[in-house]
Amino acid sequence: MFRFVISSLSLSCALHAQELKRFDYTAPLMATTFRISLHAESKEKAETAADAAFKHIAFLNTVFSDYEPNSELMRLCNAGPGTPFKASPALFDLISRSLDFARLTDGSFDITCGNLSQLWRRTKRVKKLPPADRLAKALAATDWRAVQLDAKAQIITLTKSGMLLDLGGIAKGYAADAALRILRENGINRALVMAGGDIAIGDPPPGEDAWDIKLRTFTKPAPGGEELMETVRLKNCGVSTSGDLYQFTEIDGVRYSHIVSPKTGLGLTDRIACTVIAPNCTTSDALATTMCVLGKERGESLAAAQPGVTVKFAKP
Repeated sequence: MFRFVISSLSLSCALHAQELKRFDYTAPLMATTFRISLHAESKEKAETAADAAFKHIAFLNTVFSDYEPNSELMRLCNAGPGTPFKASPALFDLISRSLDFARLTDGSFDITCGNLSQLWRRTKRVKKLPPADRLAKALAATDWRAVQLDAKAQIITLTKSGMLLDLGGIAKGYAADAALRILRENGINRALVMAGGDIAIGDPPPGEDAWDIKLRTFTKPAPGGEELMETVRLKNCGVSTSGDLYQFTEIDGVRYSHIVSPKTGLGLTDRIACTVIAPNCTTSDALATTMCVLGKERGESLAAAQPGVTVKFAKP
């Protein structure tokens, strides 16, 4: 599995006759740790920008979370089949983009997999595969084509009974992009936002032409604990990783990934990990997990057809 590491960089340089310094901030949000690295003229400007970015991420969590019973997403799911739901701009935008990825991947990316996600969470806890009837019911409620959008009225309608949406495969990347946008609105362009395995990358640090990002390129830990890393230099893009090096469960001697296939409703059994570099982090987040579902051959074919998208599969 890949792991991101920000390389050591010069902390300051002269720019427009004013010194830019590097500042780093963290906050526990969206069930992960968000990290912001930015360059600013002063501590006060850096803190103001980072605080605004973190507050926006916290707001987005109230919109997208499937763990919070009163989130906007859960209110949509509880509206009932065929009931028009007036959505906020953020929820409508993310669901609209999610359906674009569902069409692109023929359903290998599917946000209507919420019932499958909940079933698999229970499976990992009890170490038993789900009963066939419950799995069949969850699969029957998984259908991205049953989500109808009215772009003019910003209305979302779920047309199948029992549908449950899960934005976990795209929301963190979307939030990282949004946080980077908030930083820019506060005059901070030289920054990146990390959300677990997703990074939204802005302009490079002072005196540099890119950020140095290191990736672990093997699906298994290296012998003796040595980490074999690959360095990529990136700016103004998104990069995301997905894989099962650490997140997996074993049931009846079979190793299952935390990544659930919308087609089978079960965790993947092939060891796989990849990283995706894309024009933005929303895209890289959505495609990283999807590439694992598709597998190396189909994933590389899909990436090759997308402008600005590169996929790197980990070596066994």
